Amino acid sequence: MRVYHFSEQAYFPAWDEHASTLRVTLPNRKCDPHVAADLFHRYYDEWQLCDELGLDVMLNEHHQTATCMSSSVAVGLAVLARITKRARLLVLGYPIGHRPDPLRVAEELSTIDVISRGRLDMGFIKGIPYEIAASNRNPTELMDRFWEAHDFILKAMTTHDAVFNWEGEFFQYRQVNIWPRVWQDPHPPVWSTTGSSTQARVLGDRGYVMATLGTGYGTRKVYDAYRKAYLAKHGKAPGADRFAYLGLVGVSHDREEARRRGYLIAGYLRTSPIVYPPFRNPPGYLPPEDNANVARRVSAAHLHKSRQGDFDAACQR
Repeated sequence: MRVYHFSEQAYFPAWDEHASTLRVTLPNRKCDPHVAADLFHRYYDEWQLCDELGLDVMLNEHHQTATCMSSSVAVGLAVLARITKRARLLVLGYPIGHRPDPLRVAEELSTIDVISRGRLDMGFIKGIPYEIAASNRNPTELMDRFWEAHDFILKAMTTHDAVFNWEGEFFQYRQVNIWPRVWQDPHPPVWSTTGSSTQARVLGDRGYVMATLGTGYGTRKVYDAYRKAYLAKHGKAPGADRFAYLGLVGVSHDREEARRRGYLIAGYLRTSPIVYPPFRNPPGYLPPEDNANVARRVSAAHLHKSRQGDFDAACQR
């Protein structure tokens, strides 16, 4: 088992200075660049320590938010490719459907793979709904853009003997010829995230590493869907190295200290959804059936809360 240290490189001094949103519309005047510089150096120092201790490193990317200052993950990967020696460098993730130029993505990742001497893991993701406003993308086209960008990047990384032309629905290139070529053959390992059984089947069919982030009791259903698709396509059960899970855990020799650390870690969950409502679920981001399921869960939650209130009142009477 491999363990990856993950930090969103948050600008947490602004977490208590918001007007109901930490994303998209939070004024960047609340970011002191001197404080941000200290925080960035702290995060890189921590990752260097991870490298010395034998841990791997995971980075991600978000935009226009105080919850994650890593707005260009290629920058962080490039720094770590040079200052670490042993750690695998996982980008989870890279929202390639939002990016305007997958050729540039292929060039950046290929260069990082070479500088790190083959320590890159590529995590391609759809991206959370709050990214739509920042990237100015049409949410109804996002997954089609994602898969075309994915196909292009892998072709660019694995084509070595001739320049090729790409004429896609969203991207067009007359001449593609990546320099430098990737270190790992045929390309760095591909990861992706999901909490959906439907997407898990897609990832299982492709044999990619599937990461689930805090899916709790729903994890088994997602894993089973992946295993079934993987077995059908590859004729064997997937190994443990095809699965990754992110859980939040506070550990200490003392119960109270463990609780204190757990509370701090849970700040990740408390702050991530603080966003102005119109940015939470842009029309077209989720398929109609998923929106219907969300509506059912919300209605059920309100009904449960109402019934609980009636129950509490009856008990008081």
